[in-house]
Amino acid sequence: MPKWVLLVLSVFLSNFMLAQQDSLAVKYDTTEITPVSISDSDLESFRNDPKFDYEIVEKNAPDWWISFKNWLGGIFMKIFEWIFGIEKATGAFNSFLQVLPYFLLGILIFILIKFFLNVHARSLMNTKNNKSLVHLSEEEHIMKNENIESLIEEALAGKNYRLAIRYYYLLILRLMTDKEIIQWELQKTNEDYLSEIMVPHLKETFKTTTLFYNYIWYGDFPMDEPKYQSVANSFIMFKKQVAGA
Repeated sequence: MPKWVLLVLSVFLSNFMLAQQDSLAVKYDTTEITPVSISDSDLESFRNDPKFDYEIVEKNAPDWWISFKNWLGGIFMKIFEWIFGIEKATGAFNSFLQVLPYFLLGILIFILIKFFLNVHARSLMNTKNNKSLVHLSEEEHIMKNENIESLIEEALAGKNYRLAIRYYYLLILRLMTDKEIIQWELQKTNEDYLSEIMVPHLKETFKTTTLFYNYIWYGDFPMDEPKYQSVANSFIMFKKQVAGA
């Protein structure tokens, strides 16, 4: 083997051994350690920084509402995970998908409120347009405050014979209440009044006038003057019987 080859190998091996020795050598840090002192004034800036505020804030919403929102949010998140792969979404799109369930919930609540308001408005409109009905509160007002005989005369002057029969029946109920034959109450039915009448002939006459009243008023029976005079005689006779009771 040539001498120059041996010389190169000996130089290489010597450098390799020196490198191994240097890499295995332990170096100690002899730098002097100076303890850092932290005062209350140093911590004050951190106390005032909201980023370092870890105080637990009490929840204001009731438990059932928080549970409902979490349940609903979980359902929407599962749907969006299946459709969009939300676990792969990042940035603004991920934030949008997080807020979307609550946005849809708000729309649903708005639709329900609007639906119930429309139903209520239609109900009020139908009641207002049905002019053949007398509201119960109006009946109570008539019984307690109005001159019913004057109302009968006004209805006859306007040829509203059905309404005149209505007022005549209320007049009879008031007269019987004044005589303590019955005790008038708004929620009572005609059958209730019939059971309260203890005088036999008044009971039979009231049964007849009640039959006429129900047929004419609730049955929307057409009335003209001759028909009214025929029926009104029964009410006039009953009125006289109550007055003499």
